[in-house]
Amino acid sequence: MVVLKELLRDGKFTFAFIVMCILIILAILSFFSPYDLSIWNVVPRDLPPSAQYILGTNSKGQDVFWEMTVAIRNSLLMAVIAAFFSRLIAIAVGLLAGFKGGRTDRIFMSINDSFIVLPMLPILILLGSILKERLNTVSLGLILAVFGWAWDARLIRSQTLSLREREFTNTALLSGQKVYELIFKEYLPFVIPIISATAINNMFWSVGMEVTLAILGLSNLTIPTLGTMMHWAISYQAMLLGYWWWIATPVVVSVLLFVSLYLLSVSVSQYLDPRTRMQRIGSTKVVK
Repeated sequence: MVVLKELLRDGKFTFAFIVMCILIILAILSFFSPYDLSIWNVVPRDLPPSAQYILGTNSKGQDVFWEMTVAIRNSLLMAVIAAFFSRLIAIAVGLLAGFKGGRTDRIFMSINDSFIVLPMLPILILLGSILKERLNTVSLGLILAVFGWAWDARLIRSQTLSLREREFTNTALLSGQKVYELIFKEYLPFVIPIISATAINNMFWSVGMEVTLAILGLSNLTIPTLGTMMHWAISYQAMLLGYWWWIATPVVVSVLLFVSLYLLSVSVSQYLDPRTRMQRIGSTKVVK
């Protein structure tokens, strides 16, 4: 709670936090949807926003508001899965490569660099075209996790290399502390700022990739996500026919999600940065 109070002093974090809370509430609200969003023609088609249909209806005969809540839930779930599993890979590779060094470091970094230079979008397009109908929220999140860890692992490795050269490492090893205890008890707290910031960035990237694949029609279009909402609105020429509420809803939500994730990443990085923390401590002392 103390950390949250300090972060809320930052206007950027406050705005992003409020937006994310609203999106999470909407995602939870999706569980109470009165409609099965896999079924079409459950409500009148192409109705503008009204008291009965807050965000109108679409050409598939679905309530746009309830479709939006399910889309937010699926997109956030996919992003969290991608960020979580990619962090596990990045932490394991970065810490082991940085601490072990030598041949282990060369092997891990060769694999790491191979993933960095891979053309991600063409590969994801290829996988999407092959696995299109079999993709779901979990499988897409896992696929994105496999391709979303390399840059972050290199950052963690760099931090670990720096920590390995410090005196406390030699002291711990000479005192008989086990390697895994040193890594997880001493090194891991130092790389948490990198893990936190890159996890948010990875969520940002994952949602962007999902939207891109869905707009291209290379994901499972029967599952409501922010990307598939845009795909169907574009396919039915919503803007041309004047159904602005259909296309505007996923676009506005996506922009708010991207902006809030970016601001969260910036705010958390600044808060966890030791130099910024020293400046805050200094300014607090001056005020006192």
